[in-house]
Amino acid sequence: MAYTKLKTSVADGIGVVTLTDPATLNAAGLDLMDELSQAFKAMAADSSVRCVVLTGEGRGFCSGANLSGRGGPGVPSPDPEGPDSGGALETVYNPFMQLIRSFPVPVVTAVNGVAAGVGCSLALMGDIIVASESAYFLQAFRRIGLVPDGGSTYLLPRLIGKARAMEMALLGDRVPAKTALEWGLINRCVPDAELMSTAMELAKALAIGPKSMGSIRSLIWESLDSTWSEQLHAERVAQKFAGRTEDSREGVMAFLQKRPAEFKGR
Repeated sequence: MAYTKLKTSVADGIGVVTLTDPATLNAAGLDLMDELSQAFKAMAADSSVRCVVLTGEGRGFCSGANLSGRGGPGVPSPDPEGPDSGGALETVYNPFMQLIRSFPVPVVTAVNGVAAGVGCSLALMGDIIVASESAYFLQAFRRIGLVPDGGSTYLLPRLIGKARAMEMALLGDRVPAKTALEWGLINRCVPDAELMSTAMELAKALAIGPKSMGSIRSLIWESLDSTWSEQLHAERVAQKFAGRTEDSREGVMAFLQKRPAEFKGR
């Protein structure tokens, strides 16, 4: 389909989704989120796609959601108590975060410039997160009297611990990409000119992987909520699935024949 706020491409097993509203630093308004959801659903349905890269065009990855789309000031409200700033979370933003969490193939986020508010959450949903040296991460909600959303209060303590999560959320200061790397918030921090080449190199490594790559990412996501016993069982179930794939048979054969495996994603 034709998009107005983003563009997509698929080549060599890699799907690329680029936010293309640089005038707003790719603000995640309801229109952009609708297109983003459609694009990712299309990628999930395309059997040739074995990894997806999400990035932003221009000077920013995503500056966050616009207030008018979130029940902000000036938006009429039928509720006498005032507008519901959480309504769009329930109907638009949270379903998209769930879509990414349950995505069938690995997701790489290539973060350029600002990743603020829900844009920070989008960046952190990547299984592999690559940021340019000029990028920064910002929990800006306190500045407008709101709370972190898009899963930030879930992800941040698990990624960087309670103390640093509190610092990001309560102080609302920028966290430069180099600091984010030191904290363990992201996987790579690279020169600006090398952002997309690095992201695509990582995506290629993921795209030539076996069918089990989807199960691997799912297991890691599930582990954030599971007990030890639950996770052992989840591994057992996933291993049954993985062991019956064509790629598993190829992997074992390649190991025995002492040659590189040629996975097909099946």
